[in-house]
Amino acid sequence: MVGFLLRRLANYVAMLFVAVSFTYFLASFFMDPRSNYLSRNPIPPKESIDLSLTAANINDEDPLLGRYWRWLTDIVLHWDWGLSPDQNPVGAAVAGRIGASVQLVTLATILSIVIGVAIGVFTAIRQYKWQDRVLGGLATFFLVVPTAVLALFVVLGAIWVNKGLGFRLFYVTGLHSYEGDAFWPWLVDLLQHLVLPTIVLTIISAVTYHLTQRTYLLDTMNADYVRTARAKGLPLNKAIRKHALRTSLIPTAVNVAFSIASVFTGAVITESVFAINGLGRYFVTTIQQNDINGAVCIAAFAGACTLAGALLADVVVARLDPRVRLS
Repeated sequence: MVGFLLRRLANYVAMLFVAVSFTYFLASFFMDPRSNYLSRNPIPPKESIDLSLTAANINDEDPLLGRYWRWLTDIVLHWDWGLSPDQNPVGAAVAGRIGASVQLVTLATILSIVIGVAIGVFTAIRQYKWQDRVLGGLATFFLVVPTAVLALFVVLGAIWVNKGLGFRLFYVTGLHSYEGDAFWPWLVDLLQHLVLPTIVLTIISAVTYHLTQRTYLLDTMNADYVRTARAKGLPLNKAIRKHALRTSLIPTAVNVAFSIASVFTGAVITESVFAINGLGRYFVTTIQQNDINGAVCIAAFAGACTLAGALLADVVVARLDPRVRLS
């Protein structure tokens, strides 16, 4: 098991290096930081523009391989991800937004997996019954509702609740408003800010896990080994729990692993509605501002999250499927 995971980890590290390097070259080819300065009025002198671009290691007049080598050595030796076109450190900007995104998506991710998988199992066992039809209809409805519309409805509902109570129970923007040092007031304040975006993110992800887990479980419930267990007298619930469910969780675990990166960087709309400075909004900003170093740093973080999730999925799959350990 340990050897299997070490081989996987080595492969993933090599894949991450290749993917991030390829992203750097693509960003350098397609982004034009010089246009940020040329669009100003008045246009700064060319010497000033070149000095700023060279300081950030994004000068298009310098050799690309030389810029790449400087960028790579700064990361390896100093963990320095470079500067943005406005000369702000990229690493500090990403680190602050990682903290915001972790606070935003962690609880929502856990809830969406647990709730979505549980509902998927519940509806698969009751296929075509009224519970399956009602929950399936709700899942389809939330699947087609735009995230911005769902978030706005949640905000309007929270405002209505606040007015009805006569005090502010839910906050609709930001992650923090408490400025003291006491832990419990800080925690309560955080939860008041997190409730609404957590509801939105949980619903969006849970419906996907619900529908996919239902499909996977229905496929395995009709497998030969499950029918054989039922023919030997094993009750339906035990046959599903001991045989079908275990197998159906394997593709779900893989789906969860490869969705981790999108959870962090894909919550752009939710972050915009609730005015949260997370990675999603920052990623869009780096593209709009031709921030090569910032975009590559976000891509590297997303790749690391994906590969960490893939390694975790390997552990889960190895636990669920003995054939992986044998191989």
